[in-house]
Amino acid sequence: MATEAELAALDNLDNLDNPIWHSLTTRHARFAVGDGLARRFDPAIGPLAGMREQSAEAYRALGALFSPKEFAILFLEAEPKLPEGWRMHLRSTIDQMVCEALPAAPDGRFAFERLGAEDVPEMLELTRLTEPGPFRQRTHELGRFLGIREAGRLAAMAGERLALPGLTEVSAVCTHPDYRGRGYAAALVTAVARAIDERGETPFLTVLTSNTAAIRVYESIGFKLRRRLHLAVAFPPEETA
Repeated sequence: MATEAELAALDNLDNLDNPIWHSLTTRHARFAVGDGLARRFDPAIGPLAGMREQSAEAYRALGALFSPKEFAILFLEAEPKLPEGWRMHLRSTIDQMVCEALPAAPDGRFAFERLGAEDVPEMLELTRLTEPGPFRQRTHELGRFLGIREAGRLAAMAGERLALPGLTEVSAVCTHPDYRGRGYAAALVTAVARAIDERGETPFLTVLTSNTAAIRVYESIGFKLRRRLHLAVAFPPEETA
């Protein structure tokens, strides 16, 4: 028979079926804008948004949180069902991967630096160049970020994004093109995942299904596919009333 702790862990993993919503209604509620139907992160953090369920009412509430020229990023359990007036910008799938065992320690030759508010200009520059996902002025406030520097230059970084009870997402994994092929991404993901595990939480991440190279790196660390979600990047109607 499963223990109470094991049952709780299973319940937490179920929340990953709708991860953005459960982040915005629990551990990241302080960063949320919205109500009981739809929420989004503060615009200075990013365009990720979630709904309690896909319904006309929820989409209407979601649309009120965005300007017509601002897109929303949704991670959906089922295929997107955009109501009339919504405009799809990008539709794809993402693999949600979970690391349930502590990864082996990264190679000792890597020197990690804790990144903070003073590093935001460099973090923004690196993410603009590499496009690991939306990263804005306050995204770094979502969790702990680590970087690797070469000759004083931010060469690679990774950090934390969505946070649910017992679960934290590894995100913003990127390496400057001048420094690729050195194992920086694997080392950073390992370090971030180990720190999450040491807090008694389970690390997870999301990656485009088409990004097979990154998936192989994550599998080598110990991440395993949990499920495939639908990614929708969409603009709300011109009129949300």
